[in-house]
Order: sequence, then C-alpha cells, then structure tokens
Amino acid sequence: MHSRRIEAPSRMRGSIDIPGDKSISHRAVMFNALAHGSARITHFLTGADCLATIACLRALGVAIEQEGDTVVVHGCGSAGLREAADVLDCGNSGTTMRLLAGVLAGCDGRFSVLSGDASLRSRPQRRIVAPLRALGAQIDGRDGGERAPLAIRGSRLHAGSYDLPIASAQVKSALLLAALCAGVPLDLGGRIDGRDHTERMLRGMGVALALEDGRLRLTPGAALQPCSLRVPGDPSSAAFWWVAAAIHPDAEITTRGVGMNASRGGALEVLQAMGADLTVSALRTEGDEPVADVTVRSSALRGTTIEGAIIPRLIDELPVLAVAAACARGTTVVRDAQELRAKETDRISTVVGGLRALGVAVDAADDGFRIDGGRRLAGTALSSHGDHRLAMAWAVAALAAHEAVLIGDAGAVDVSYPAFWATLEQLGAA
Repeated sequence: MHSRRIEAPSRMRGSIDIPGDKSISHRAVMFNALAHGSARITHFLTGADCLATIACLRALGVAIEQEGDTVVVHGCGSAGLREAADVLDCGNSGTTMRLLAGVLAGCDGRFSVLSGDASLRSRPQRRIVAPLRALGAQIDGRDGGERAPLAIRGSRLHAGSYDLPIASAQVKSALLLAALCAGVPLDLGGRIDGRDHTERMLRGMGVALALEDGRLRLTPGAALQPCSLRVPGDPSSAAFWWVAAAIHPDAEITTRGVGMNASRGGALEVLQAMGADLTVSALRTEGDEPVADVTVRSSALRGTTIEGAIIPRLIDELPVLAVAAACARGTTVVRDAQELRAKETDRISTVVGGLRALGVAVDAADDGFRIDGGRRLAGTALSSHGDHRLAMAWAVAALAAHEAVLIGDAGAVDVSYPAFWATLEQLGAA
C-alpha cells in the first residue's frame, strides 16, 4: 500500500493514449467466451478488474491467451462452461461478479460460488439477485442475497418481463445474459437508460435485441458469433486528464482514441457547461463504438448543477468532476447520485471528506453534495480508501494545490489504470 507525493508542475503538455475501456474489455472477453469460435481483442484493459474476469472464465473452462493488451478468446458457448473446482474470485470487480451471476444463473445444472475482496463482499448484490430470482434463478448469499459470497445453482429460467428500478448497466446486462444463456425471451423496461455497450456488442454478435416503445426485448435464437475488436479508450479514465488540464493554470492535454458512446458522454457535457476550453476532433468509428481525440486546455471554470438523466452517463466520473467543481467559480450541486454510495467506497462520504481536507467548502446530501468552489486547494494527506477513482481524483486535485498532496494506498489505481502514475510523470508532474 504505497503512497504518492504529488507536487503541481508549472506547465503540463502532452498527447496520450488512453487505456482500453473497462466496461467494454469485460464484455468483450465474457461475451466471446459464450460464443462458438475464436476472437482477438486488442487494446484490452489489463487492469486488475478485467484480469479477474479472465481468471474466472478460465476457471470455468474457457481457453484464453493473453500477451500484453492482446487477448484471444476461444469461445465454448454457455453449454461448454464447466463447474469451477473452487470459489470464483472476482477480486474488486463488481462488473465481473454481477455479469457472471447472470451467465451462471442461466447455465442449467451447474453450481458456482462468486466471491471477492472485502470491498466487493460489502457491496449490495440484491439489485441483481432479486431480478434474477424473478426469472427463476436459484441464488443465495449473505444477508439473504444482499452480500457476496453468492451461491448460484444454474436452473431452467423462464421467460419474463422486468422493469429496472435503477439505471444500472450491470443489472441490465446480468438479466440479458441470463436470458441468453437460458435460451428464453426477455422484456426489459423501466430504467434501461444506462450504458449500452452490452446491447451494441450482443447485436454485433448476432443476438436479436430490439428497442421498441421504451422496452428492450431479447429473442433467443442463433448461437453467438465471435467478435474481434479493438477496445476504445476509456472515457472514465480520460476524464482525469480532461479535468487536470482544465484546472491547471498552464496546460494542454490531448487524449487520443477515446470512446464517444453517448451513454458515456456526461463528463464532457458537464465540462463544456462549466466553460472548459475543449476540442473534439478526428471522430471515427471502431467496431460498433464511436471514437475521437479530445484536447483540453487551461480553463476558467464556473459552477453548475449536475442532476437527473445525465447522472448514469457520468456516475464514475463524479469524483474527479467534484475536483473540477472545487476549482470553479461559484457553486456546483450534484443531485440524484445515490448510486455513489454503492461503489468501491461510499463516494459521497469519501469525496466530501477529501475535499474538506483540501480546504474546500462542501456539504454532503443523501444523493450528492454541494461544493462552493474558487479557492486554491491546500496541501494535505489523503487516502484513496482502496478506491481507484479516488486515488486518481486526489492526484488531479494536487495539480491545483499550492503545496504537495500525499495520497495513501496509491496502488489502488491498478484496478483500472495501471499506467496512471507513469502518465502523470510524462505530462510533467513530479
């Protein structure tokens, strides 16, 4: 659990490649495992979360080769998955646990146990357990299925209709995968407005998945076809550099090859609303996903309100957007973000606590926070609490502080961005 001491450089310049999108990397390897045939995935994110997905799939009998950020998956179909000889260790990855729960719930006759580290075992799982049970899944866990470990006995699921109460791509994906593996139709409504990477990829692999009258309908049919792809750069990772450039007094940073999926575009929209000097260029399509280069320069940011329908499209970027708000003139209010409390940490409490240590006037609410920005940040010691996005957000805050910031448990960045500290040095920070 090493620490990092960050001092603000006088100037920041650079053009950088962003690591592969975490959500897409998880799905690319998992969905291709359920296909019949081989697929080559390049620019795969080699963070700890995505490597946990590979390890679990190998334990289920899937042949996977990896060399650097290139992964070759030899899919065996859901019927080819075997019972794992031991507990499936998802590490710190909620995506691994929740999506695999859907897969395994639909694999009739096979028994599995999903667990992970202390942080993952503390996070709520009833959000997937309850809807999967509604389809006939046999799942149990601590606190009646609220906490992992989760014990899953694959069963014959039945066709169903379900309205999602929260906008969660993980819940939506778990249900779609369960129905797909069980070979039953599924009708989803309610809050289906979360990230749509699952829908895009499954359609590209031959799944009949239609969006009609605000409902998502899956019709079982042909086996999944393997899908080779290059994973776009992760906008959630790029957002740290966007904010870093905007709040630093002398900066210009270009992030290359970043995913521009509309369901992930909230952070850019908020930064534009705050007055960030940014340019989007070289827009193109890679696979089924739009990609572009984004350049951000030093900016005079102003406060804004972040609420409502945009929240699911920037939920993971809210910690670093809170840093932007702390450096902006005026007040920023975040509402409707209760989901922050169900992340690697309670990100409302940890973000508010860290900002106060930096000298920011901030108040917590049940569903967000209020930040009165505009003061220069103070040097201090902060903890990541084992949360990768907090570690990176505090590093970005240090770039606008008048004294050094010491970040404890800085190795947490390995979950999603192992090269983060090296990239920070490349851009000029000590």
